[in-house]
Amino acid sequence: MNFMPSGVAFSIPLPGGGTFEIYWYGILIVLGALAGAYLATLEAKRRGIDPEHVWNGLLFALIFGVIGARLYHVISTPSGTDVSFDFYLQNPTEILNFRRGGLGIYGAVLGGILGAYLYVRFIVTEWGKKLFGEMKRVEFAHLADIAMPGLALGQAIGRWGNFFNQELYGYPTDLPWGIPIEAARRLPVFSDLTKYPEATTRFHPTFLYESLWMLATAGLLLYIARKWAKEQPGDLVLLWGIFYGIGRFIIEFQRPDAWMISGIATAQLIAIALIVICGVALMYRHTGPSKAQLAAERAKQRRK
Repeated sequence: MNFMPSGVAFSIPLPGGGTFEIYWYGILIVLGALAGAYLATLEAKRRGIDPEHVWNGLLFALIFGVIGARLYHVISTPSGTDVSFDFYLQNPTEILNFRRGGLGIYGAVLGGILGAYLYVRFIVTEWGKKLFGEMKRVEFAHLADIAMPGLALGQAIGRWGNFFNQELYGYPTDLPWGIPIEAARRLPVFSDLTKYPEATTRFHPTFLYESLWMLATAGLLLYIARKWAKEQPGDLVLLWGIFYGIGRFIIEFQRPDAWMISGIATAQLIAIALIVICGVALMYRHTGPSKAQLAAERAKQRRK
């Protein structure tokens, strides 16, 4: 692949003679969110849930998701880059400059989940009724479940913003799908043009690997939601954690810019924690004692 992308999609002329640039990264993030929300509305209808909850909840999820994503990026950017954590400590106002730096998916997911939870709590308040009208309450676990395939689809689309920004690439490769990276966009470890000539050096498209994995994850979650007879509310959230954790752990080996702790990528440590916690929780829900059994045990203990 010899195409060298530009991060700028188009520019809007300003009255003073300047321009306001619109970036592909932002466009694809928005497209991913809208596509994911639309998929969630289809899931909501299939489950008999008012799809308006998806669009209303999306507002909360986006606000808190963006905040969480930005904060994760700020604390996880390794030293040696032009916008490292040390840079943000010295220039705290730059945290608000979303046009410099990036967003972190772990923070986005945590923030989005918090936003969805707050929405579920908010819609039954007097302010919520005034803003959204009288709506039938939805359980948080149900709302989170219908959002998971859409989240995976949104991730698959949004990752292409990294392609246009020439970021989230891996180590040099001779594979036919390797991508070129401009010298100015390279990490310091690959800045030596005598060793890594700009004209001939190609890099692993790490963003593509994650995009394809999340597209497959979206399909798997949709399939499981339709075929798994024993599914319980919240299961798809746990499955997303397992699937994403597996993919992120493997893909992180192609992240030369990873934030490392004791020689291990922090994202891999989080991925392992996701796999273990979500896996154990899922197994316990389906193989552990039922609520009826637990209630019977408590009643038996009280009678003694």
